[in-house]
Amino acid sequence: MGAHSLSEHDRRIVAGWAADCAERVLPLFETEVSDDGRPRDAIARARAFSRGELGAAEEIRRRFIAGRAAHAADSAAAVAAARAAAQASGVAHMGAHALGAAAYAARAAGLAAPERPDALEDEIRWQLEHLTPEAKSALLQLPAVGEDSGGPLGPGLLASGELGAIIRRLQEGLVR
Repeated sequence: MGAHSLSEHDRRIVAGWAADCAERVLPLFETEVSDDGRPRDAIARARAFSRGELGAAEEIRRRFIAGRAAHAADSAAAVAAARAAAQASGVAHMGAHALGAAAYAARAAGLAAPERPDALEDEIRWQLEHLTPEAKSALLQLPAVGEDSGGPLGPGLLASGELGAIIRRLQEGLVR
């Protein structure tokens, strides 16, 4: 894994995948907090960014909006779903947030189905199967989780605990 950040072109490529990952678990948030459109809006903005309809600078200023919606949710699954959307909207700022979106989405899927121990792994499998070759190539440029001193994959929330383990699984799946 090479460069620490992705070009805007590559960020646009992975933003669509991040939005797909987040959208799969969005109902977990919307069922609980039906009157809060911030996560849905963040996913729509990630898609618009991926299509070249929104500029990176504008999206960087707005990247925290969906994350605040997580405070409106009670269940851990709904909180993780809101954070997946927030991470997807953060891809305009840093490409590594695509892995954050996928990790939070997989975590949300696992939390929502405690009776299905394979729910989290099934979600990771879906995510890897739905990567385009271009998105996979872009994500392979990112440093391994925990190895970058700065940025979203450096020491901190995304690199630790369950999220770090999920991102490690995703990054291992990229090279297969």
